[in-house]
Amino acid sequence: MEARDIIKRPVITEFSADIMADKKYTFEVDVRANKTQIKDAVEEIFDVKVEKVNVMNYKGKFKRMGRHAGYTNKRRKAIVKLTADSKEIEFFEA
Repeated sequence: MEARDIIKRPVITEFSADIMADKKYTFEVDVRANKTQIKDAVEEIFDVKVEKVNVMNYKGKFKRMGRHAGYTNKRRKAIVKLTADSKEIEFFEA
């Protein structure tokens, strides 16, 4: 997998905005990616040094539409902590 296939999108919530002050950034990543691949992808795309990667798996929720039933897609979320000497990642550039 290439780096752009591993990192799908940043997750922008109140919690993720609060932890950005500690140089921690949240991304939605491919469900097949491991911590090493996520670390390498973030370093390649944003040109920073990663200290630590934490991942969370979310199961798909059961949903119904009339008589049709199924599950939403499962997701994987990664919180990436940068080293102290790394530059910050800017999501909102004008």
